[in-house]
Amino acid sequence: MNKFSLKNSKGISVLFLVIAMLLMITIGYVFSYLIPTKQKSVRFPIYSTQAFFIAQSGVEFAIRYATDQGWRGATDSGIYDLTRLTGISRPLGNGTFTINYNQPSNTLTSTGQITGSTENRVVQVSNFTPFLRLIFDSASASPCWCLGTRRARFYIRNVRSTSVTLSSFSATWTYTGAARTISSIYMNGTQKYTGSYANGGTPVNLNRPVGSPTQTITSGQLITILVYWSNNVTNPANINITFYTGTLGTGDSYKFNLDANSDGLPTCTSGC
Repeated sequence: MNKFSLKNSKGISVLFLVIAMLLMITIGYVFSYLIPTKQKSVRFPIYSTQAFFIAQSGVEFAIRYATDQGWRGATDSGIYDLTRLTGISRPLGNGTFTINYNQPSNTLTSTGQITGSTENRVVQVSNFTPFLRLIFDSASASPCWCLGTRRARFYIRNVRSTSVTLSSFSATWTYTGAARTISSIYMNGTQKYTGSYANGGTPVNLNRPVGSPTQTITSGQLITILVYWSNNVTNPANINITFYTGTLGTGDSYKFNLDANSDGLPTCTSGC
């Protein structure tokens, strides 16, 4: 009787051991299935966060690009053409941002997309134009020449909700023949600079009228800019005038490319 009980006890132990091993194998299989699935699911919030920051970078790109370019029209029409933002796409990190601008609603949309994934995030900026601050304005006329090729005229508008004060400037242009210098700059009929500024020189301060040479442009204000050269410039093109809010080229800068197509400015028909 004791001998039979001993053998039966060993059989039961083996049975429990087999069951335990089967349970361990089952648990191991379940974990081996769940761990990769969990790893895949963790990617989605990571990709979502990355896509969001890529979309934000697209907004920053649009603001910087719009400010630097001055947003001239493709045909030198003087219109700040924000619609050129539509379709701009740039790779960044492990993804890409794509920008679109809706002119009727004045809304910028930047979409961040992760490469090899369907995950994307969208960032929208309503009332986008105030980010441009100072822009070309075609309300009166596009940039043009008066007095032969000696005096250039263009219009700029402050589209921000706050005023902008200009204190200094720099300029570059291409030409042939004798070198000319900028001798005067007028803003809204008031002389703001007199001197002899050479092509590509370091920024200089506005210096007229003595005691109050800066130019403040209030929100929404349109002003006329007249730039005088010392004499007619032969074959002038690629004319870039940059104004700065600080002295000697410091502070915020506003670059205006008067000749976006590098084909020279037309002759003004009136208002010179």
